[in-house]
Amino acid sequence: MSRALLWTLAALGVLLLALVAIAYGAVPLSLGDVARAIAGQGDAGTVTIVRALRLPRVALALLVGAGLGMAGAALQGSLRNALAEPYLLGVSGGAAVGAVIAVALGVSGTGALPLAAFAGAAGAIAAALLVARAAGGRADARALLMAGVVIGAFANAAIMAALADAPPNTVRGALWWMMGSVADSDWPRVAWLALYVLVAGTALLWMARDIDVLALGEEPAAGLGVRVEAAGRRIYLVSSLLAAATVAAAGLIGFVGLVVPHLVRGAGVRRHRPLLLGAALVGAGLVVAADLVARTVRAPAELPLGAVTALIGVPFFLAQLRRFA
Repeated sequence: MSRALLWTLAALGVLLLALVAIAYGAVPLSLGDVARAIAGQGDAGTVTIVRALRLPRVALALLVGAGLGMAGAALQGSLRNALAEPYLLGVSGGAAVGAVIAVALGVSGTGALPLAAFAGAAGAIAAALLVARAAGGRADARALLMAGVVIGAFANAAIMAALADAPPNTVRGALWWMMGSVADSDWPRVAWLALYVLVAGTALLWMARDIDVLALGEEPAAGLGVRVEAAGRRIYLVSSLLAAATVAAAGLIGFVGLVVPHLVRGAGVRRHRPLLLGAALVGAGLVVAADLVARTVRAPAELPLGAVTALIGVPFFLAQLRRFA
């Protein structure tokens, strides 16, 4: 099977999965009803369910998956570490700290919350890299994972401290948000996340050649004319922006950035420009599928989206970790 046909089938699969996610719920709909409702035709109640509730939810899940997939692929390539991803490196935890502090200070605007999350993510990844270097070098998988655990623990402590005096309802809402969910999606949130994913994703695609070279190692990269430190910082910061935007939009959703790049590499993709595009596509499909499971497996109750992705990602992480033993 040619690679073009493979990706065409993958894109069609994600589209079909999105349509199923729109159709399936407390009020099941046929695909025909969904198509008519998207066009603004048919029963008014069905149009409201599709266009105001389910369509923005699926769109947000697609964007969150695409952002996390691209961020994970970029971090794994630039760090030369198959276990690197925003959640495990503490980036998502740092983004959560920034967002929670912003909310605690009364800052909750559409543009301000992602910026606060980005500041927290950038600080977290800088701290993780400093810890990893002190423990044995940026490319050492064990050092990076230990640094990520430390930063993640600190982030959780900071969030608990920020919520110590909050009302019970606020604490419950924050805890649910920390476990990840796209249930509160709306079109303004989808719009600003789409802007972040478009800008940061385009930047990563533009830097794909630098990621290819960095994946060879620091000395070969320097020999090929790449300014290793500067290129690395740019990739880290853009990846942090993507992770932070997804955290601000949907809370903590882990392991997507770990699993997805491995799946794409399993299809024979090695260069990072097609790898980033493939990770965006597969990540989008994975989060839509996880959200569909989260809201249907125990209906009418809803599982946290982050819990579903963790159930997928933790066994995968342990299997990958065996390779470093």
